[in-house]
Amino acid sequence: MEPIRVLLVDDDRDILDIMQAALEARQFEVTPVASVAEALSRINTDRFDALVTDQHMPGPADGFTLASAMRSTQPDALTVVTSGNPDPEAAMSAILLHADEILLKPFNVGALDQLIRNRVASPRGSTRIPRETVGAVLSREAKSIIADWLERLKEDVILTSVRLDDSDRIGHLPRLVQDLVDRLCAEQVPGNSRARISLAAAKHGMLRYTQGYSIEMIVDESRLLQVSLFHSLHNNLRRIDLSRMLVDVMTIADEVDSQLRQSIGGYLKLSRSMPAA
Repeated sequence: MEPIRVLLVDDDRDILDIMQAALEARQFEVTPVASVAEALSRINTDRFDALVTDQHMPGPADGFTLASAMRSTQPDALTVVTSGNPDPEAAMSAILLHADEILLKPFNVGALDQLIRNRVASPRGSTRIPRETVGAVLSREAKSIIADWLERLKEDVILTSVRLDDSDRIGHLPRLVQDLVDRLCAEQVPGNSRARISLAAAKHGMLRYTQGYSIEMIVDESRLLQVSLFHSLHNNLRRIDLSRMLVDVMTIADEVDSQLRQSIGGYLKLSRSMPAA
């Protein structure tokens, strides 16, 4: 009979060693890893019967990200998220991302043993969810991203102090999102990992100057764009190919920052060309 394979993830090396020893004493084959990036790599290359991961991990991704990745890639595997700080929102997130169990620290290893063996004895038999690239998700969700951004912006007293209809307020945003998608798609090809010139970003900055925006307001709306982008990714996490997730998140942040810099450049260029009042 093949050993039961467990992917164990925790950034605390002491806890990782203790848990590994406890599970191996119960005849499990344990693969211990201390980072989300390594865990994602293992999920995409190795087969496991169970994932046991700490909820809170350093960086933009966490245990729920790993649970979603495992559920998408290896749907029969048990997904267990451990947490020392339980709260209702975290529990709801785990349910939405299809973690099977949340175990509160400290927990009984015997209970974890039984959870894993029960799953192996009665596999879920779920249908694997087709995965998409981050670029494909953002392209498909572009209209909802812009709508979400617009709603967030309307809650900002300073940004709404400039009276505009929705069309003028959105400005060149659809083109900026498309430029971001284009870069994400281009980076699937080695050697294309850098920001590009965005004519739409420069035009956006010029438009904001004519509309009466300040530079601070341009920075604030760019920040809201990042929030809406990551909110969309969160809502589609079950469908995303997580093998490049961390790289793509960094690319999004870099591209939005690059677009912001070019928008401010267009803003300043137009302001300097205008005659003094």
